[in-house]
Amino acid sequence: MAIQMYDLAGAESDRRFSPFCWRTRMALAHKGLEVETIPWRYADKPKLVALANWERVPVIVDRGRPVADSWAIANYLEGAYPDRPSLFGGEVGVAGARFVNSWTDAVLNAATSRVVLLDILNHLEEGDRAYFRESREKRFGMTLEAYGADRDRHIAALKQTLEPLRLTLAGQPYLGGAAPLYSDYIVFGTMQWARSICPVRLIDTSDPIDEWRKRLLDAFGGLARKAPGYW
Repeated sequence: MAIQMYDLAGAESDRRFSPFCWRTRMALAHKGLEVETIPWRYADKPKLVALANWERVPVIVDRGRPVADSWAIANYLEGAYPDRPSLFGGEVGVAGARFVNSWTDAVLNAATSRVVLLDILNHLEEGDRAYFRESREKRFGMTLEAYGADRDRHIAALKQTLEPLRLTLAGQPYLGGAAPLYSDYIVFGTMQWARSICPVRLIDTSDPIDEWRKRLLDAFGGLARKAPGYW
């Protein structure tokens, strides 16, 4: 039986743009597990609460068991399917991935959100827009328009934030070394978030990050490349 995954969708059901959901999509593909994705929108929160006592995606259901949160899901998959390719490459890899997870959540996603937040609003179905605006403006203490103003400046700041990743990928093909691991999927989730909803290219084609991103777009039969996106 396929694993079910609740996956954030925009007005178009096949436009999936959550960075956290993309981490899980790639992790499931890495493990070679069959998955059925279920489009989920902000208005569907009560469904997740009833299912998993959780309000955010991703949530998976594997053999009747719900598991919530992308980091928890990755660790669950590693333990539940030890005979499949490892997401971490051992305990040292788990420790390194935990740092990448924290850095991406606290630093990279924050920098990216300044660039793409208004694009998210534009891709939501009508029933989600009021909630998204109200919740984000409360979180940031300003209007979405003010938060996203001067996009060129925020893009420049994002490129600077990515410098450690750029230097690393200039010397090796993946964060995992010769082949991708979950650390790669964590950061790639943010790249795919931007690609899914932002029409402005945020990574230069000459950047080592873009070469890495293209390799992951093509991984697993082009899973990520086939998804609706802009660049």
